[in-house]
Amino acid sequence: MHRARSPLPFRAASLVLGCLAAASAVPPVQAQSLPTAAENLTPGDLDSEHLFGFTEGSDLGVPGEMELEWETSGRLGKRLGRFLAVDSGLALKMPLTADLRLAPGVTFNAYDIGTPARTTGGFNGGFLESRLRLLDRRAAPVGLTLSIVPAYGSVDGGSGAPARSVGTDLGLLADRELIPGRLVAAVNLGFGVSSTRLGALDEPIRGSGLEAAGALAYQVRPGLFVGAEARYARTYEGLAFGRLAGEAVYLGPTLYTTLSPQAWASFTWNVQVAGRASDEPGPLDLSSFDRHQMRLRVGYNF
Repeated sequence: MHRARSPLPFRAASLVLGCLAAASAVPPVQAQSLPTAAENLTPGDLDSEHLFGFTEGSDLGVPGEMELEWETSGRLGKRLGRFLAVDSGLALKMPLTADLRLAPGVTFNAYDIGTPARTTGGFNGGFLESRLRLLDRRAAPVGLTLSIVPAYGSVDGGSGAPARSVGTDLGLLADRELIPGRLVAAVNLGFGVSSTRLGALDEPIRGSGLEAAGALAYQVRPGLFVGAEARYARTYEGLAFGRLAGEAVYLGPTLYTTLSPQAWASFTWNVQVAGRASDEPGPLDLSSFDRHQMRLRVGYNF
């Protein structure tokens, strides 16, 4: 039986995690006491969760403080014809303890596909994100959080056609302040499975995927961070890494800004710079992946 080699970006991600863990001395122990927006306005401390774009930090927020977050992701460019997709989600983040958070949410989408253009959109489904902090970077060499997100959808993300879709994403989120209060690094490792049925009599389409991401964010002034991230993704047929369908590498800048002591916003634009689709020509994978991916997030604490 053929056994796929571990892709280079995953081995590189492991090296980055090791370097982060072995870097400078452990910072003084201190619990996070302010919600996201206020924390990032306070000199000498920060909330790392949203600083990096698609890559995410390990922080969870403050118990007793809830956060309403609106996320909009745009996907543009496929191999065959016109393709524009906008996926949105509204989540209520509720830290139950310093190390555990739940976030139920609902999703919406819109599609502009084909020539002539076919436009669809509306309510899609829902999800429940759970986050468990394994290490707090304020007391350990790195921050480390486990993320689990089961979701249900009523639209096929690749075509915009009506469908019944269920899936789960697992993520391991690590970060460290390389320069305390100024420069932050993050590494994410992710695994996802999904099953989509386009019609009542159709066989389900099952798939799985892996992703490794790394990012840096630098604080230009209190409440304003700029940075960059790199992501590598692979998608497979079947739920257990069957036949490789394609792979892609993304690069892009990131921006985070505090709007007020209660509100914040972040934005990133990633471009596929390398990739390969199985059994298809061309230097990119524009069948399983998009050429451009954007994400805008806005949050409000209360």
